Amino acid sequence: MYPVPVAGVRELLVTSGSTMAAVEVARQMSEGARNLSLSGHVGFDSMPDQLVNKSVCQGFCFNILCVGETGLGKSTLMDTLFNTRFEGDPAAHNQPGVHIKSNNYELQESNVRLKLSIVNSVGFGDQINKEESYKSIVEFIDAQFEAYLQEELKIKRTLHNYHDSRIHVCLYFIAPTGHSLKSLDLVTMKKLDSKVNIVPIIAKADSISKNELQKFKIKIMSELVSNGVQIYQFPTDDETVAEINGTMNAHLPFAVVGSTEEIKIGNKMMKARQYPWGTVQVENENHCDFVKLREMLIRVNMEDLREQTHARHYELYRRCKLEEMGFKDTDPDNKPFSLQETYEAKRNEFLGELQKKEEEMRQMFVMRVKEKESELKEAEKELHDKFDRLKKLHQDEKKKLEDKKKSLDDEINAFKQRKTAAELLQSQAQQSGSQQTLKRDKERKNFF
Repeated sequence: MYPVPVAGVRELLVTSGSTMAAVEVARQMSEGARNLSLSGHVGFDSMPDQLVNKSVCQGFCFNILCVGETGLGKSTLMDTLFNTRFEGDPAAHNQPGVHIKSNNYELQESNVRLKLSIVNSVGFGDQINKEESYKSIVEFIDAQFEAYLQEELKIKRTLHNYHDSRIHVCLYFIAPTGHSLKSLDLVTMKKLDSKVNIVPIIAKADSISKNELQKFKIKIMSELVSNGVQIYQFPTDDETVAEINGTMNAHLPFAVVGSTEEIKIGNKMMKARQYPWGTVQVENENHCDFVKLREMLIRVNMEDLREQTHARHYELYRRCKLEEMGFKDTDPDNKPFSLQETYEAKRNEFLGELQKKEEEMRQMFVMRVKEKESELKEAEKELHDKFDRLKKLHQDEKKKLEDKKKSLDDEINAFKQRKTAAELLQSQAQQSGSQQTLKRDKERKNFF
């Protein structure tokens, strides 16, 4: 027998008008009701575990840009930081310009896979003219932003398996001069601070004393603040990491020493650098800040660096690019302006400009045709004039030839007449000569 719902019973009894019967039925049902308990919790508190499992299956990506002069130990520090010897040849000092070299690696720690990209600025600071040393770095960062933006703007996007090549952190290596930052360092960091998270690093910190190092740190931070350079600050809004991040912000810039050589110290093998005067232990916080850098960069704030890259630097680039294309969120009256309205406005503006250009081209075409017609008419007129001149010249030459031919014919006729007369005279002379000869012969005969 199926139990009747309490609400249905109440409606039935109220409809019949029997209040006492309703109370009695309700009492009996409450006495016979069973108390059911849930077999388990609802389960939406497992959402973080689901997200973690999904993220672990997909893997993570992290892209590091190393900027600094050649010979400051950028590659050595990367090998030390990830406890891996990455492949790569040392850069020469005779590079004609700064070019970017990117290497991709896949690392695994426990069951977590990391797609690591290490980008190196080869030849940075080696040229005599360092005026445009930062340009290739800025262009590379913008190119990665542009590639991600183009993927976002596609109709059919594949961001779930897109290889994100945007730079998440820039480790800027500062030469351990102990005096102040170079102009090249200030200019480059000023150009990069709105595009990438900058973490300044004093390279080869074992080359200066402890007191000089502390003064150098204070000098660097003072120069960065006075020049308006915004470096990455470890976040303190999360209670779990607020204390350690607040403490580490006071240690910036980190003074680091890198080494891939292991030396036996006591009973342990440790990464260190051996000198004639002693040994510098890389993972000893009394010797350098390498452990602090590793903790802040990888263990504590790696995800925040990724989020800051997307939420701050990429969004700034995306906003600027869309504004250049004419897309805005508000109209001139600061009222909301949808993407469709922006598209229609740009389309109408484009069509208006297109019609204007078509009209200008049509008018220009008509003008060019008229100019060409006038040029052709002038050329035709010149040809006719030239033809007339040649025709007249031909007629004059023909007349001259005819006159010359006539004079030659007259001369020929006169010559023929003279020739005939000469022949006649000659024949007459010959006849008279022969007659005289006959006469002399005859006279001679008569004489004898």
